[in-house]
Amino acid sequence: MPHYLPLSRVARLVGQPRSEIQRMIHDDELSTFDGMVDMDELLRVFPDITWEDDGEFRRVQEIKEKAFGKRIYERALPDKEVLAERLFELGKEFAAAKTLLRHYSEVVRFLDDKLDDVSDTGGAATLNAVAGLKQWLKRELKTALDENPDAARVEALLAQESVLRIMSVQVTVQPSGHEFFVEGNDTVLEAALRAGIPLNYGCSNGNCGDCKVRLVSGQIKKVHPHDYTLKEAEKANGDFLMCSYTPVTDLVIEACVAGADDIPLQSVPAKVKAVEILNEHIAALHLLAPRSQRLRFLAGQYVTLSADGAEGDYYVASCPCEDRHIELHVRRDSRPFARRVFESLGKEDPVRIEGPHGKFVIKLDSRRAVIFVAWGDAFAPIKSLIEHAMSLEVAETMHLYWIDDGLGLYQDNLCRAWADAYDNFSYQPLNHASGMEALAESILARHSSLAHSDIYAAGPANLLAALQSGALARGLSPLGWHGEIL
Repeated sequence: MPHYLPLSRVARLVGQPRSEIQRMIHDDELSTFDGMVDMDELLRVFPDITWEDDGEFRRVQEIKEKAFGKRIYERALPDKEVLAERLFELGKEFAAAKTLLRHYSEVVRFLDDKLDDVSDTGGAATLNAVAGLKQWLKRELKTALDENPDAARVEALLAQESVLRIMSVQVTVQPSGHEFFVEGNDTVLEAALRAGIPLNYGCSNGNCGDCKVRLVSGQIKKVHPHDYTLKEAEKANGDFLMCSYTPVTDLVIEACVAGADDIPLQSVPAKVKAVEILNEHIAALHLLAPRSQRLRFLAGQYVTLSADGAEGDYYVASCPCEDRHIELHVRRDSRPFARRVFESLGKEDPVRIEGPHGKFVIKLDSRRAVIFVAWGDAFAPIKSLIEHAMSLEVAETMHLYWIDDGLGLYQDNLCRAWADAYDNFSYQPLNHASGMEALAESILARHSSLAHSDIYAAGPANLLAALQSGALARGLSPLGWHGEIL
């Protein structure tokens, strides 16, 4: 009987990014059935994987061997009641499998008795034929149980998948098709936001009902109380609040993924976590939003910051998946807010955030190669887009070109670390001295065809114009161009 695995779980089992699994499917290296991978196919394609040394087994072993603090322990493991329910569900599957095996055993015994009856009533030829058939059946069953070279690997794979399903439950969002895992004591909403999937929500504490979604399949458990009252018709429809429930089993939910026009303007009172001087021209301002009022934004958008009467617009440089942490890159110039950052802003100082603004956001449903181009401190929105793409694991490949406009490539080490850590990511630093046309040509010349690519470029208008015209001439779809003039 086939045992099918979803792509996200396959990626975790084999220790590969989801984008690599998708590439293998695209290149016909890995076969799927209705978007799922059969266990036998997985064993064929990854013959050298040692399942028991990977993933969740190692995490469980670390928890057992190390004296984790209570909070870390609670974050790593689900709540005991949730854990009990997940084990109960797994136990039901185990019981069903045992029942099926018992039935098969009865069928084999019944067949053996019937063959004996045939032997008693037939002649010598029938007796020999039945004896041969019975020997074949015994041999095949023994081979399946004792002599199959993949038996141990199948057992290890099933055990590894079982641990995965207990420790981290998968959620699939319809109709977008996005997938994410819920780990520890996270609610569905917390896990979705940590994965960078912008599902709709408001207060995040059970009062407003904005995070209401429909449960298509699976089981959930209430872990936080909520004051919002669901109508009987909504309950019958399967509606629940993501901020108050965690999954017991793999879920499929029906929910809208927010776009730039769907996120309301907000006013968030944040505090300075740190002012990090990256070089003489640029500072990274790290802000922390309150627990009850996280900033909703999409990668590539900008906000208005204000402190002590000083105000300025800055692009968010961090991923929306970074919980309450917000990073912005502030250029040293004559603007009052910039002077405040470089001269007097310190830890715990209040900063108000207004926003978000802008539509320079990533296409969440794209599975194509992505080319990022940043000019100077326009690296801030590009960094946010890259980290969001990494969290979603949707891009086939990613290529970053960062042009030094005289400010210095102030996070060059970070870009090189990305290139070292991700097989599908490349980084090329460039200098502005060669001119806009030559820069655009040097970037595009590295890509023979752009028919299956998206480009996200942030910088001066003349650079973007040269890039766009050259890219369209090389087969880029007009829908694949995303430019932000700074």
